[in-house]
Amino acid sequence: MRLSREKINHLSKLILRGFIDDDRLEFYCDENDLRLEIVNVLKAELEVEEEIDSAVRKVIESYSKDIREGTDEWDILYHKHYNEEAKKRRGVMA
Repeated sequence: MRLSREKINHLSKLILRGFIDDDRLEFYCDENDLRLEIVNVLKAELEVEEEIDSAVRKVIESYSKDIREGTDEWDILYHKHYNEEAKKRRGVMA
């Protein structure tokens, strides 16, 4: 999923606010440094997400049968291959 720089920054501010509002957490760094690290994590996760999506679409396109996006068959295959690819890349089921 593509997100604009502004949306990523907005999300990072919301996440940081959640951290700040949580009395169980203590911070030993500048809030902006923490927000920038949150931005980096979000960008990295979105990049992995795009790589997984691209790989899954290529697998589905390689089928000899024409499977159209939006059909139940396509959705089932997408989720099946997505979970397999996510497990390979992230080591977890998505």
